[in-house]
Amino acid sequence: MRNFFKAILVSFLMAVLVLPLGAAERSTPEQAMAMVKSAVAYMGANGREKAFAAFNDPNGQFVKGDLYVMVYDMEGNNRAHGNNPKLIGKNLLEIKDANNVYIVKKFIEVAKTKGRGWVDYKWPNAVTKAIEDKSTYVEVVGDVLIGVGVYK
Repeated sequence: MRNFFKAILVSFLMAVLVLPLGAAERSTPEQAMAMVKSAVAYMGANGREKAFAAFNDPNGQFVKGDLYVMVYDMEGNNRAHGNNPKLIGKNLLEIKDANNVYIVKKFIEVAKTKGRGWVDYKWPNAVTKAIEDKSTYVEVVGDVLIGVGVYK
């Protein structure tokens, strides 16, 4: 009986103390949009070269928890990526998610047709590494798009 109460107490403490910590690590759509707006302004004020360097800095202002800036040109070439520098310079037009959604093609479609908007897909979480539902807000800036995503 005593072990039963210990198990209940441990379960309660896990639910009260640990689960909210995981939930608090998730960024919001509003934070993603704000980071895109900040990146757009930064690029406008500092130029592409300095902006791309800032976006790629894992310790800089454009990488926070599970949020990071990524930049693609309209041909699908990655120009900046705050989470995976190995992607920079690569054409990712044909990259698909777990549901066969062409992610970068969708980014470009939204950028070209609406100028800004959200794209939903499945992607490995930068923090947990688990494949999760993700939504990325993209905004066109000249001939590139800037995006930041959140996990749902």
